[in-house]
Amino acid sequence: MPDFDDRWADAPDFVLGITKDIWEDRGIDTLLRYYGPDLVVRSPASVIKGNAGIIAATKATLAEFPDRELLGEDVIWCQTGEGSFLSSHRLYCTATHEGAGMYGAPTGRRLAYRILADCWCAANGVHDEWLVRDQGAIVRQMGQQPEDWTRALIAREGGPEHCVKPMTPATDMPGPYRGWGHDNSWGYQLAELLTRIAQAEFSCIPAHYDRAAELAYPGHVDANGHDGADRFWMALHAAFPDATFEIDHVMGMNEPLSPPRAAVRWSMLGKHAGWGMFGTPSGAEVYIIGITHAEFGPRGLRREWTLIDETAIWKQILLATGRV
Repeated sequence: MPDFDDRWADAPDFVLGITKDIWEDRGIDTLLRYYGPDLVVRSPASVIKGNAGIIAATKATLAEFPDRELLGEDVIWCQTGEGSFLSSHRLYCTATHEGAGMYGAPTGRRLAYRILADCWCAANGVHDEWLVRDQGAIVRQMGQQPEDWTRALIAREGGPEHCVKPMTPATDMPGPYRGWGHDNSWGYQLAELLTRIAQAEFSCIPAHYDRAAELAYPGHVDANGHDGADRFWMALHAAFPDATFEIDHVMGMNEPLSPPRAAVRWSMLGKHAGWGMFGTPSGAEVYIIGITHAEFGPRGLRREWTLIDETAIWKQILLATGRV
């Protein structure tokens, strides 16, 4: 780990360690050390640049969810230079909604959801980030539906003219990391599989998924087998039948004591022109950022975790149609 503190044994140790320092150990001030001053954090819901906005958002989240715990399930990573790496880490989060904030008045509900985040790290800090939080799971566990909650959020943020705008190619900001990933057969296999599904080749699911595959999808939905994968991907792509599907970043790993695994960040851009995951076609132009992790076994893909932010998609639909 050149250019990193001796405290960190390797890339996963750094990524999971600073996450615990910041959130659970209340070291919010360490963001000044671990996050670059011009860091860009992109989530489907917003694009934030600079430490000040990130520190403010962190304090607001902890005020709303004071017992929030982030359990690191996995870190898939690759070197991007002598003193830098790109990590894609998967967090299983638990929290109790005890304070008022962006989710409204406290409900006292106990929550469980996942986050997938890609971070480019160099010089003992994070300098570029892409993060997808399972917002659909959070709001459903609070007893609401993503469309209704998003409509209320727009009102809380000051209405259509003043609300926080979701991430789109127009609102994105350039960051220092411009890489596409690295050369690994497992990463390429997952990227090709997702691309073929996007091109309506759904027959590749029974051909390449283990018949007993374990699947985790937005809304904290657990599924199994070919039918579970087909239902999720069919509903997503049916809603955006002509959307352009892009592979934005690819990584794969072979490690002792672990199955082969891969992380792919992808995006879609197109009109909400079909029936599917988001109800009546609205014609709204929508941008979707997604991250997928997968593990492979002797009978194909045996575990998959995919996240998109349903509320960010609903926000784009509601703002475009005026149904606020």
